[in-house]
Amino acid sequence: MKNKIAFVLMAIGFAATIGVTSARMAIGGESVGTLKGGFTFKGVAPVPTKIKTTADPMCQQMHPQGIKSEDYVVGKNGGLKNVFIYVKQGLEGKTFPAETKPATITQKGCQYIPHVIGVQINQPLEVINDDATLHNVNAQPKDNRGFNFAQPVQGMKTTKTFDKPEIMVPFICNIHPWMKSYIGVVGNPFFAVSNDDGQFEIKDLPAGTYVLEAWHEKMGTSQQKITVKAGEVKQISFTFTKS
Repeated sequence: MKNKIAFVLMAIGFAATIGVTSARMAIGGESVGTLKGGFTFKGVAPVPTKIKTTADPMCQQMHPQGIKSEDYVVGKNGGLKNVFIYVKQGLEGKTFPAETKPATITQKGCQYIPHVIGVQINQPLEVINDDATLHNVNAQPKDNRGFNFAQPVQGMKTTKTFDKPEIMVPFICNIHPWMKSYIGVVGNPFFAVSNDDGQFEIKDLPAGTYVLEAWHEKMGTSQQKITVKAGEVKQISFTFTKS
């Protein structure tokens, strides 16, 4: 009798261990994959233009040599910065709770930082004025509700949200017309923006087949169909060509 009880307890313990292990495998990434890759600019990269900031003495003081334009930022190895990439197709029928941690865009040195950013639908977007000068934040979406508000005091913070997907939402400052940023609004958390070397990473993407779309403000969009397996680190690459 004691042997039977011991065997039953062992079996229960083994089953519980399997259940916990299976859950950990799913949570730990065995049922998801990772996308890694980069964007390469092919062609002669335009020389960044110098933008004069004489319209505002405070901006000119911070940038006496002017500000470099950010429409083409190409690294020494041809990596293209500020490309927004996201899962466009393949997640239909699935819902993802909005990230509660705010995404942040800062007006610093009379520039929007970062130049390109992504948010989920209904994720808080915190807009901060880090300059001791007046800025206004003018969002110009086509599908979402726009807004235009002033931030006259350094340290001011304003939180906004978007309730519809939209690629992309331009942000401008009417006081400093060279200031521009772009916000990608998506219905899932699987997006990224390329760094100084043109590289990006998207983690914890459920195994499956997807259409990815990459967007650049001057080079337009490019799509790629990929399949990611459970536990896989999928390497992908995009090339933007300018004649």
